[in-house]
Amino acid sequence: MIKNTMLKTVLLVAMASWIPASMATPITITALAHNSTAEYVNAPYMPYANPNAPTGGTLSLDTRGTFNAANKWMTTGVAMIGTDYLYDTLMTGSLNEAFTMYPQLASKVTYDPDDTSWIVYHLNPAARFWDGSPVTSRDVKATYEAILNKGPMYIRSYLSDIKDIQVIDKQRVKFVFASTENKEILLTVGQFPIFAKSSIDADFEKISLTPLMGSGPYKLGRVDAGRSVSYVRDPNYWGRDLMVNRGRYNFDMIKFVYYQSDEIAFEGFKSGQYRFRPENKASNWATGYNFPAVKAGLINKETITSQNPVPMQALVMNMRRPIFQDIRVRQALTAAYDFEWMNKTLFHGQYERLQSFFHGSELAATGTPSSQEMQVLTPLLSKLEPIQRKAVLMEWQLPTSDGNGFNREGLLKARQLLLDAGFYYNDMKLYQPNGSLAQIEILMTGETMGRVLLPYIRNLKRLGFDATLRQVDGPQYYERMRRFDYDMVVDVFAQSLSPGAEQAAFWGSAAADEPGNHNTIGIKNAAIDEVVAALGGAENREEIVLYTQVLDRLLRAGHYLVPLYGKSGTNVAYWDQYRHTKKLPTNAVGIDYWWVDKEAEARVNQYLKQ
Repeated sequence: MIKNTMLKTVLLVAMASWIPASMATPITITALAHNSTAEYVNAPYMPYANPNAPTGGTLSLDTRGTFNAANKWMTTGVAMIGTDYLYDTLMTGSLNEAFTMYPQLASKVTYDPDDTSWIVYHLNPAARFWDGSPVTSRDVKATYEAILNKGPMYIRSYLSDIKDIQVIDKQRVKFVFASTENKEILLTVGQFPIFAKSSIDADFEKISLTPLMGSGPYKLGRVDAGRSVSYVRDPNYWGRDLMVNRGRYNFDMIKFVYYQSDEIAFEGFKSGQYRFRPENKASNWATGYNFPAVKAGLINKETITSQNPVPMQALVMNMRRPIFQDIRVRQALTAAYDFEWMNKTLFHGQYERLQSFFHGSELAATGTPSSQEMQVLTPLLSKLEPIQRKAVLMEWQLPTSDGNGFNREGLLKARQLLLDAGFYYNDMKLYQPNGSLAQIEILMTGETMGRVLLPYIRNLKRLGFDATLRQVDGPQYYERMRRFDYDMVVDVFAQSLSPGAEQAAFWGSAAADEPGNHNTIGIKNAAIDEVVAALGGAENREEIVLYTQVLDRLLRAGHYLVPLYGKSGTNVAYWDQYRHTKKLPTNAVGIDYWWVDKEAEARVNQYLKQ
């Protein structure tokens, strides 16, 4: 990090009113890094960018569901995908580093390393909204106040350490925090989109297809309600020459095409309705790419590796339901899942069983706890129930089957666990200890997960459960998710290489009672709360890794969900018109830094006209 000596001297002499008199020496820097160093602070552009990339062409992708709003930061409506392209943030992250932020709307920040209860963001004087008006501190303050008071609950929770937002002058805004414990909050407040105050005052809570006024690289283009949405590059974008934006945002248009099922979407890709597809279906990847365009050499298939944790995709058990309270029931439901058969039969052996909430990264807990982990765990053991206490100290291994499709051993183990928990059988039906029928409904929307869930439901029925799969439309699904109105549901917990305070929204006790938050399981565990708090206050990279590994052990040992499957890397297929640098980012596909080869695009267009 770079100190601005001259500014530091001025600040000490003047002792400006916005700096606490009791503080140590403040520093002003152009990049922020959480428990690490900003490697590219003096770089002319990001290492995965091509500063000479040509501009033009269209990036087209697919998505699912529907939409009726342009604002994803309110609590009602279903927002269209892609709205992040409309807005700049105060700073923007690196795709090669764990948690490092570089200038965007803000050109620098001032803070006190010894008193992290405040930070000042200095706005770039050149920053402009689409209408040409300057981005000011009042816009920043209005944005955060709107999100904190009217935004989704999980975001309010994530930003709950903000105590006050103060306008110093037109280009300086000060964030004051409730404590000095959450050091990553200094970076967190730089991650959110900034809207024009006038637009917030008039339209923030309106369900509308007109977006709030932004300053981003794209404007909203054509909207075909429920079917597609396009964004067009703003030729007057104020920030195109920023270091982080050189070689970025090269497409003249970005278009998302909506489909109700993956099968129809795949047919749309084959016919060129959209031309870039992350392939999440193993059978497609293994056998589906044999259509004429592939044989003509016009489709590229690529597996892009990543150092990020593999997202935990799992069937969560809603702990707000009495049936899931006993950990032995949760163990039984995990034992009933036959990953080996599914991977062989449905997925062509392409997936991995997720043994960790941070699978595939240095954050994953392995083996038995280290001495450092034990120092953290030992005071917490008395707060765990016996089964969780025992499991947290052992080497973790999920149940495995022989893959023959019967899962006899797993179901016998599950049956015994249910009997040990007080469940009993009568007339071939399974009953809870209180005499109620053992019923479980799995909620889903769309059709993609049906083939994965139906074999699992068959196993639950073999155990005696009255198990059903409930498919609902998108709006009903999202509303039920907001209200935690389900027994079991598939959820995905994506993680970064720098987990911190946001973990409270996933696993924290307070979040379990907040509709719309991310604690879909409903976990309330004092030991987990303590570790999440310690993680949020980590002083260095070693502590981040340590507390995350302990958190991983606690979550696994609670048997709160049934891990499904995942893959270390992203499979992408695209029509042979897109190009990228030889060295892609280490933590992402980095599609914003790709570009169109116009000659190749012309060949593709000519082929599709035939």
